[in-house]
This record gives sequence, C-alpha cells and structure tokens, in this order.
Amino acid sequence: MNFFSFKEKLIPLDEWVQDLVDWLVYNHRDIFQAIKAPIELCLNGFEWVFTSLPPLVIILFFIAVAWRYAGKGVAAFTLITLLLVGYLGLWEDTMVTLAMVVSSVFFCALAGIPLGIMAGRSDRFEIFLRPALDAMQTIPPFVYLVPVVMLFSIGTVSGILATIVFALPPIVRLTSLGIRQVHPELIEAALSFGATDWQVLRKVQFPLALPSIMAGLNQTLMMALSMVVIAALIGAGGLGNPVVQGLNTLEIGLATIGGLAIVMLAMMLDRITQSFGQK
Repeated sequence: MNFFSFKEKLIPLDEWVQDLVDWLVYNHRDIFQAIKAPIELCLNGFEWVFTSLPPLVIILFFIAVAWRYAGKGVAAFTLITLLLVGYLGLWEDTMVTLAMVVSSVFFCALAGIPLGIMAGRSDRFEIFLRPALDAMQTIPPFVYLVPVVMLFSIGTVSGILATIVFALPPIVRLTSLGIRQVHPELIEAALSFGATDWQVLRKVQFPLALPSIMAGLNQTLMMALSMVVIAALIGAGGLGNPVVQGLNTLEIGLATIGGLAIVMLAMMLDRITQSFGQK
C-alpha cells in the first residue's frame, strides 16, 4: 500500500466523531437536558420581559441608558433604530433577538471572565486554554451546528448554545490581556501592604483590567449578534427568520429589512456598550 497516494481514506475520523455523538445522545441525554435547562430558563425570562412590556417602556429605557452613558447622539440614534424596527413590523422579532443576545452574553460573561482571570494569572493555564479558544474562533459555525442539534434538538436554546461557543473567546482573551497588563509594581505594592491574593485581584487587578474586560464584552456582544441568522437555520427565532425566509423564497425585500434591522440593532448596542468601557 502506498501511504502517500492519498487515494484511500486511512483515518476514518468522521465515523469516530459520528459514533461519539451517537453514544452521547443515547447514553447521556439527561446531562445535556440539565445543561439546557438554565439556558432555557434565562432565555424565557428575558424574552418575557422584552415582549410583555409595552414598546414605549422599552424605547424609553434604552434611550435613558444611551443618554446616561453614551450621550445625546447615541440616544437619538437609539430612538431612530427602535422606531425603525417597529415601523418595519419587526418589533417582536427584535425583542426575541435581544433576549437571545442578552442570554448568550450573560453566559459568556459568567464563564469567560473567570476563565480569563485564571488565564491572566497562570501561564500554564493560558497555554492549556489557547488551543481551545483558537478552535472555537476558527471552526465555521455550521460545523458544530450539527452536534449541537443532535445533542440539544432544534430550537432557540440550541441557537444560544452555538452562539456561546462562537462568542466566548473574545471575552476570555481580553480579560486575560487586561489582567496581564496590570503593572507588576502595583501588585508588589499591594502585597507589601499585606494584601492577600484575593484582595490583589479584587482591588487592584480587576479594576485596572475592567476597560479591557468591557472591550471583550463588547466584542462578544457583536459576535453573538452575527450568529442571529445562522441560529435561525436551526429553529431559533428573532431577526434571522425574515432573512432566512427571504433567502429561501428569494424575497429580496424581506431579507433586506431583516438585515437592516440586525445592522441597526448591532450599531446601537455597540455604541452603548463601548461607552460602558470608557466610563
């Protein structure tokens, strides 16, 4: 056999992966349902808030936050964005998308900030974590949509799980970077005054790294929004639906208004979250 002809498949990796996923589905479904439960609970809570409150209350809330942290210009843009999505008939889809994005970012922050702190304080852990983050950022989302659907079934929760995998690396990397950029002399000064490692982290490293952490949160938010259309392919709701429907039926107008709403919403949230980091 010529090992360098490459005419035959010698490593059946695809079959191994298929067998592994099938084994997980048949033997450990309870574990995946337990993972799914808190995400579904969080999503339902945010979705209930965004969809049950009157649109005027939502609009005034976002305008107030934008005015307080980002200024009058961003507040005006926020008003225009929310009025536009409402007048385009996409208010319900926009609120579902907001619930999905907020839920995804919440779990990304819940997992990403501690992982980033650990990576920033330990070279060994950072070396161990880097390949996983590289894989999460470079693997096309369509590749891991299949196992996510097999393990968690189709629906909005599966879309959020795929979004978490896609959007987690920025907040981990920038949290680690922020911790590492704290000047060593500041840490030495705190230790010389008798501070413990926990006090150094809480009162020195974390506050000084906060701008970098907020930048990571902003990038995670943007990447979560970029997954809206892809998540719609596996049954997630929101603004991805009109885009996918327009693609399937070749309705350019429907796809255009869905894409425009996603872009406007992304710009609005980007400006607001950027101001958090600056403050």
